[in-house]
Amino acid sequence: MSKGNTTKMTDELYAYMLAHNPPLDAHQRGLMETTDAKFPDVAGMQSAEEQGPLLAFLVRLTGARHIVEVGTFTGFSALSMAQALPADGTLIACDISEEWTAYGRAAWEAAGVADRIDLRIAPALETLRAMPAEPHIDMAYLDADKESQIAYWEELVPRMRQGGLIVTDNTLFHGSVLDPDPRPSAAGVQAFNDHVVADGRMESVLLGISDGLTLSRKR
Repeated sequence: MSKGNTTKMTDELYAYMLAHNPPLDAHQRGLMETTDAKFPDVAGMQSAEEQGPLLAFLVRLTGARHIVEVGTFTGFSALSMAQALPADGTLIACDISEEWTAYGRAAWEAAGVADRIDLRIAPALETLRAMPAEPHIDMAYLDADKESQIAYWEELVPRMRQGGLIVTDNTLFHGSVLDPDPRPSAAGVQAFNDHVVADGRMESVLLGISDGLTLSRKR
């Protein structure tokens, strides 16, 4: 099977790509750097630098006004999406850590978008199930514990408006989606990817962006 016109991403090429994307502002850059410094052992949970401008682009492209994020960590992705929302837009951010999200709260406040972000500290399934059941979500970003992703998906899909977009991160999971005997997180991603591709309610594409990014549109 041909890989097509695949380009190997070297450090130099990655820097070139970032230089030709919208630059991070001081609040985004500061939050990324703070996360790397404060949480070096888990900083890889932060969305990649190029994903901030991409998420903002998708918010504007879809005209989203109501966003749900499952998995906020220190808040870089929420900040990027909230900055692209209209002034009366809302982003419900689901996480279970007061410690990690405290850094997000500070950055959102400094960036002037804290009033657009509704942070809910609770298990995400509880937060999702408490939302109105009818379709009302314009866009969702799914980047949380991989074993629960199908459950999150099943709560989100009925609540997405027609044409609404779910963006799921880490769908290649460092290549471990190919492991014949995967660890639980990788097994969760494998099962999720199979679930998504078979879901006739959505049309989806899996892209080789960062650690794998799946875009799914509600039919």
